[in-house]
Amino acid sequence: MSLNRVRTLIIVLGVLVVLLLILPFVIPVNRFHPLVEEKLTAALGRQVQIGNLSLSLWSGALAAEELSIADDAKFSASPFLTAKALKVKVEIMPLLFSRALHITGLTIEKPEVTLLRDAAGRWNFSSLGGAPAQPEPRRGTRAPAQAPAQAPAQAAEGGAELLVQKVELKDGRLLIGTTGPAKRASYDNVNVEASDVSMNAAFPVKVTASLPGGGSLKLEGRVGPLNRDDAALSPVDAKIAIDGFDLASSGVLDASAGLRGILDLDATLTSQKGEAQAKGTMKLSKLLLVAGGSPSTVPAAVDFSTKSDLRKNSGVLNPSTVKVGNAAARIAGTYETRGEATVVNLKFAGQDMPARDLQAFLPALGINLPKGASLESGTLSGDLNIQGPTNRLITTGTMGLFKARLKGFDLGSKLSVISALAGVKTGSDLDIEKVTTKVRMAPDGLRAEDFNAVVPALGTLVGAGTVDAKNNLDFKMLATLTGAAGAAPTGAAAAPGAPAGGGMAGMLGGLLGPAKGGQARRIPFLIQGTASDPKFVPDVQGLALDLLKSQFTGSGAQQPGTPQPDSGPLGGLGELFKKKKP
Repeated sequence: MSLNRVRTLIIVLGVLVVLLLILPFVIPVNRFHPLVEEKLTAALGRQVQIGNLSLSLWSGALAAEELSIADDAKFSASPFLTAKALKVKVEIMPLLFSRALHITGLTIEKPEVTLLRDAAGRWNFSSLGGAPAQPEPRRGTRAPAQAPAQAPAQAAEGGAELLVQKVELKDGRLLIGTTGPAKRASYDNVNVEASDVSMNAAFPVKVTASLPGGGSLKLEGRVGPLNRDDAALSPVDAKIAIDGFDLASSGVLDASAGLRGILDLDATLTSQKGEAQAKGTMKLSKLLLVAGGSPSTVPAAVDFSTKSDLRKNSGVLNPSTVKVGNAAARIAGTYETRGEATVVNLKFAGQDMPARDLQAFLPALGINLPKGASLESGTLSGDLNIQGPTNRLITTGTMGLFKARLKGFDLGSKLSVISALAGVKTGSDLDIEKVTTKVRMAPDGLRAEDFNAVVPALGTLVGAGTVDAKNNLDFKMLATLTGAAGAAPTGAAAAPGAPAGGGMAGMLGGLLGPAKGGQARRIPFLIQGTASDPKFVPDVQGLALDLLKSQFTGSGAQQPGTPQPDSGPLGGLGELFKKKKP
């Protein structure tokens, strides 16, 4: 190629560059402003407004300074979506020469989207893609004559004609809540990428977002075709992964009560004709469900399967497996959305679960072991009902611990402060034949009823009590001593460092004396302090009432089926009231 030709080519290219730089400033691109708004309004069924337009011939895109998409008037007068900028990729030649708008791409930068749900469970995005609301005629003007019925192809003008090769939402913010005054959860760094977007066919979509409390969400799958009656019922076939979802920051658990937990989830989600199914695994870490407990140090893994009715906002949790280490249980039930809350009714059943695997999870339920103690062996069983809103769950049912050893806990030493129980030896490790109780676990604490423990070295312990939100114990107990414990001498010395049994408690303890005729002794006492440092103290009032009842009514001290003794624990004192014979 000669130098002249090269020179000519450079000049031509230079002129073209100058023209491409100048043309956007001389072409009145704002004349396309109504056309862009009209096209987007028809497609979304919502009023769309954009700011001033500019044109970039290099990228083949119109750029708008602002974007606003109206909300459904039944939900809010505020916009459904606002954004700082909108870029509309178009085919330049048809736009310039025939004013035909062929959109090939949409990019929305820094959008803020508000998703609201009303009391009936309907979402504000449900009407997206429907027929746009017609503005009311001004006063003094005649309403326009009703247009004749259109053919199906023409009636679906917006959805049928709009096919966009690529749609992107970049660095957005998503607010999710209800139409009420409740606080709305905020999801930041929301990015959405979809290709071959059509209202009338399924299209691939990718979504990533930051979750409240620092977690992340990733969704990838296909959505569509759009359900014109309710966009929330549009078909979905996707995989979803959630990492580090903070259950307290999101409002699933009541953060004001100190409840917490972290959720990781890996699942598939499909929906068709208003029915959705989800299947996968979730991991719950650092869980705390009862105030007064402490976060679990081991996670719970759940293999789950659900089926939901999207129209009724309710669903079923199919029988699913909950695992903590080698301990496994089954959980199943129902759930439904009521206003701002999701209410569940679940049944949990676990039999013969290794206690050693569960002990690090029990604090999440408000069940704390004494400091320095650990469950070396045994099995746990539970039959529980879990009901109520997810942020205020109430769990009731029965729990049992069987053939267990509590290592590092000397119950006899703890009981030595009660003079009637001084000298009872249970060893440095506590062997437990069984412990059964009815429980009620709520966010404000735990209550145990019908507590019944069989400790071979001691006898039986029965009673009831509470563990409050500050982990304080308040239990009334009754020990029935059998075997060597029942025959322990009254004057046995207290353990080193234990206070001597003086006052009324000491006197009543001394009156008990050794068991007679094989009869077991019954000693009421209180458990106070905290679960990690329990304090066993005499129940003077309970002791006196029990002894007096035994003496004067023949009940209380006698076990069912045992013969009535000649004299009760207060037999010596009772003799003083007997009338002497002449």
